[in-house]
Amino acid sequence: MYSTAILVFLGGAFGAMVREFIMLLIPSLHNGFPLDILVANVIAAFLLGLATAHHRLQNLSDDVILLFGTGALGGMSTFSSFAYGAAHESLQPGGLVLSLLYMLLSLVLGFIAVWLGLTLANRMSVPPETKH
Repeated sequence: MYSTAILVFLGGAFGAMVREFIMLLIPSLHNGFPLDILVANVIAAFLLGLATAHHRLQNLSDDVILLFGTGALGGMSTFSSFAYGAAHESLQPGGLVLSLLYMLLSLVLGFIAVWLGLTLANRMSVPPETKH
């Protein structure tokens, strides 16, 4: 129990720092579009797809998926920042269309990123029953 909480805590702290670095590296757009949050969430979605597929293929242990998948990627991506970015943009003059575009892009690109991660891991990995 305690080891689970510690793994998630440590991973979450690391993921939150990574998200902050991404947000510092991605330039702000003059129209207020939350590109930094979109990029962090899509990268995390891709990595979660990749990690989840490797966990299912037994290439990653339960502890690693807790540390990386639940902790780090949970800290790196954030629904609250996504929702804030969409709500904040919608309140700006003429921002409703941009807000809707941001939400649509986030969902579609997030889905595609997870799918790509799952597909890539499955294609690159040898199933456990064929490992020697």
